[in-house]
Amino acid sequence: MEALLTAFVGAALAEWGDKTHFLVMALAARFGRPGQILAGVALAALAGSAIAAVAGSLLAGLITIRALTLLVAVALLFAGIAGLIGERAPERALKWTQAPFLAAAIGFFVVEFGDRSQFLTFAIAARYDSALLAALGATAGLIAASVPATLLGKQLAKAVPMRGIKTGVACLFLLAGLVVAVQALRLI
Repeated sequence: MEALLTAFVGAALAEWGDKTHFLVMALAARFGRPGQILAGVALAALAGSAIAAVAGSLLAGLITIRALTLLVAVALLFAGIAGLIGERAPERALKWTQAPFLAAAIGFFVVEFGDRSQFLTFAIAARYDSALLAALGATAGLIAASVPATLLGKQLAKAVPMRGIKTGVACLFLLAGLVVAVQALRLI
């Protein structure tokens, strides 16, 4: 259950202010069909999280638990650093004329691939050797973070201080990464 909860929290926090978050807001504003957009996001989140989790679980038996814990620390530090970098929705995805479901599914999958939440999912699945729980947790976290963006569209960015939240979350990731790294390296 640790993998499920850790992946959920990590993915949900990593998405706030991320380029996929802005993509979902823009698609919601453009198409105005939150159900179809959220369904596309859910499918893409499940596919991307499953790929990351399976890859991570393949690594689990190959290296020591200490090295896997250090991998989680690196993923957290990466998420923190990436969170301090400004992002916006990819312009190409906003010009698509497909149905909202397809635009959300394809756009979210492509933009999310190799992103910080996927790296966190990979590391968590490896650390806990649980592809299923890590994938389900990350998927649920991605969907949970996308719900407000889908329902409010660009109004979310006006109502919520996105930059402040993104910076705060980045600092949390950096702090968590440092704590996990110190534990993995047994410095204290």
